Amino acid sequence: MRILLLNLGAESTQEVKQALSGQGYEVISERSLNVDEILALSPELLITEATPSNLSCCGVISQIKASPDPRTLKIVMIVHGGALERARGLDLGADDVVSFPFEPLEFGARIRTQFRERQPEVELEAKLKDALQREHLAENAVEALSGGTTAKRPFWLISVIVVLSTAAVLAAFATIISNRRSRKDTLQLKAEVARLNGGLLQEGELARRAQLERDSLNATNGPVTREALRAQTEQIRKKIATDGDSESLKKQLQETQKRLNQLENEGRIAETIVHTYGPSVCLLHVVVEFRDKDSGQVIRIVADATGKPLVDEKGMVSLGTGDTGPPLQFDFFGTGFLIDSEGRLLTNHHVAEPWSSDEKLKELVDHGAEGFVGSYTAYFPGISQGIAAKLDRISTQADLATLKLQSPAPAHAALLKLDNRSEASVTGDAVVLIGYPTGIEGILARAGNDITRKIAENSQDVTQIVSQLAAQDLIRPTTTQGHIGDVLKDKIVYDAATTVGGSGGPLFNRDGKVIGVNFAILKDFGGSNLAVPVRYADELKK
Repeated sequence: MRILLLNLGAESTQEVKQALSGQGYEVISERSLNVDEILALSPELLITEATPSNLSCCGVISQIKASPDPRTLKIVMIVHGGALERARGLDLGADDVVSFPFEPLEFGARIRTQFRERQPEVELEAKLKDALQREHLAENAVEALSGGTTAKRPFWLISVIVVLSTAAVLAAFATIISNRRSRKDTLQLKAEVARLNGGLLQEGELARRAQLERDSLNATNGPVTREALRAQTEQIRKKIATDGDSESLKKQLQETQKRLNQLENEGRIAETIVHTYGPSVCLLHVVVEFRDKDSGQVIRIVADATGKPLVDEKGMVSLGTGDTGPPLQFDFFGTGFLIDSEGRLLTNHHVAEPWSSDEKLKELVDHGAEGFVGSYTAYFPGISQGIAAKLDRISTQADLATLKLQSPAPAHAALLKLDNRSEASVTGDAVVLIGYPTGIEGILARAGNDITRKIAENSQDVTQIVSQLAAQDLIRPTTTQGHIGDVLKDKIVYDAATTVGGSGGPLFNRDGKVIGVNFAILKDFGGSNLAVPVRYADELKK
């Protein structure tokens, strides 16, 4: 059993190794690895030391949880703080969070528990692995088709995306397709930035300016916790009592207290925002279907008399337009939030119409399919079932769209206040992001292994999985904090971490008002994220 210690300090490394010694684990220590390098080492458990406000920690955890790699990797986070820091770590997707210093015996027991809990996920792993293998076959089919005969073929004869043999694998594959975006973030982001940017600023310059601002912020704030600053304050006071009230020590004490007050104030602001507006931020489940462009008929999976999909010798099932089999569907997830009393939800265009940006769906459209949304469903925290929605408007200026609920919004959901003033976004200011990064995978990760196993056993498709999560009151958004790195005419650059599924999430300023809508991650440049300024939603509210 291999355990990877990532970015642990010297003291923590020593304590962890002591707690795990003599238990038969293979323990390796590394620093500054990206997700691909981590997975290449094939660890079964990752132990990392950071605070949830530390962007690198957030990015690694969320990327691992969003990774389409079917292997299960447990994550244990060590934090220098109390209940608030542990809660944030769990919300980010860590399987367990331990405060430092810890008792070695208890820490060892927690690690053993993580290994015991891996077994219930084997069945789900197998489904995802099978889906990935079949997805690869689909990609090969697309390449073969593109280089093959030039004669036009009926779409239903093209086994481009037919990778399913059972409804359960259909659900797994659909989830994987949804998360493939994490592997294409760089290309997608270039397209989004180019479209929104209007040629004013190149990506490299944007990243450079964001990094400069982040370095400036780190120089004054630093990735430290309130507990660490409190401990530092006490140490300085002891030095003053021992060495005398020197000007240097007094200055250090004042600076430390200033930083501590800033962190505590930002923490209170975040808690207030989450308490007030968290119930108004929903998980959006978008089901995409296809029709044949020539006939206009819905594309379906061809089934036999018993309803079982017909599969050829290569494991590919057939598609047709005149059959009675189930429609071909893909499931996508994003975030939306309530903006008016008529039940309008603000989100991204690429969430409302996934084929507008998803590379795999674009390939299907190029081969004779026409995408359309079979259903929109909004799941609010504290509500046991989803609320149907329909497309309302799409922005002509930015990556924004509105949906409209077909039933009244939850009574406890407050309308989010939008601040479209240019001065509402200030470089260096604290921000709070609420959303659903990694979609249902992140929710299942936080739900625990027993619940995940039961849901997997009792569900045959993605819709049933989400419905069960809602029925058990498990749909709750994740909150991250950060600072604005740069404010441009048509985008806000900030470092509150998120990932796939977080698209459409509201970005709040310190006044508790929405200043932007998250639309992309700049993963290759320090984990920065991009938000569309909320003033671009003005045309959608008219």
